[in-house]
Amino acid sequence: MTSRVDPWTFLAWMLCAGAVFAQAHANKPIRIVTTAPGSANDLVARLIAPGLTGSLGRQVIVDNRGTIAGEIVAKSPPDGHTLLSYGSSFWLSPFMRDNVPWDPVKDFSPIALTTNSPDMVVVHPSLPVKSVRELIALAKARPGDLNYGSSVTGSTPHLAAELFKSMARVDIVRVPYKGVGPALVALIGGHVEVMFPNAGAAAPHIKSGRLRALAVASARPSPLTPGLPTVASSGLPGYESSTILGMFAPAGTPPAIIDRLNQAVVRALHAPDVKEKLFSSAIEVVASSPRAFAATLKSDMAKWGKVIRDAGIRGE
Repeated sequence: MTSRVDPWTFLAWMLCAGAVFAQAHANKPIRIVTTAPGSANDLVARLIAPGLTGSLGRQVIVDNRGTIAGEIVAKSPPDGHTLLSYGSSFWLSPFMRDNVPWDPVKDFSPIALTTNSPDMVVVHPSLPVKSVRELIALAKARPGDLNYGSSVTGSTPHLAAELFKSMARVDIVRVPYKGVGPALVALIGGHVEVMFPNAGAAAPHIKSGRLRALAVASARPSPLTPGLPTVASSGLPGYESSTILGMFAPAGTPPAIIDRLNQAVVRALHAPDVKEKLFSSAIEVVASSPRAFAATLKSDMAKWGKVIRDAGIRGE
């Protein structure tokens, strides 16, 4: 039998959530801890921050702490005033490194999967391929001869390439760089032939003709890359890779606060100006529920954990 919640009871719940949140945040600014300035994490955090200020009535600041961001938030009080904005390297680190000082599941409460930017397969224009099928055929004909550029170990461009190699059964040699920017510069300069960056990083170089896009790695054709086929439909069925970002609170944060934060984050992400700025950077708004984000984390860790183990990837 389906039960219905009395509207006055529901209102009481919502008022209680607001009261808990207000009490926990009394006289405290909300701090979003994230990666270095200029990163996608930083961009999303800074676009969300004004919306949170408006919804929650508290000052919201963005605190760029780089790789120690997760440790800072894990050790913060679970009162909702210290949040984490980060991507998959945060929850995949324990697969690649020993003695990570936090557990992405046990030490954090998911608030929302905020954004998604599909990865792409791009090549130097001099490479004689115009499709994923042709790239796979060339790589098989020249095993170990082609190089792919990636950013740091365990980054999305690195893992996307290793997944491609495993599924296509090809030998393409990794050349690591300190970041996506330097790797793209190397690809443009012809020092490597292939790369698997996200759409936001690759788009300007594709538009300028300095790189050739072969396919997008989303499950379906993406509005961010109009006219471009998916990897799955052009030679590698089942292949999918994207750069996803999310927001967390420390574990133990009361559910009422998590729900209130989720509502504020979703509202901020759906603001027309925010969606437009993200779309122009080749980033799609997701704005999921906490439960949906938790499910995504579970599946993402299972998928990429296997790739990491099979490829023997260890952190630097």
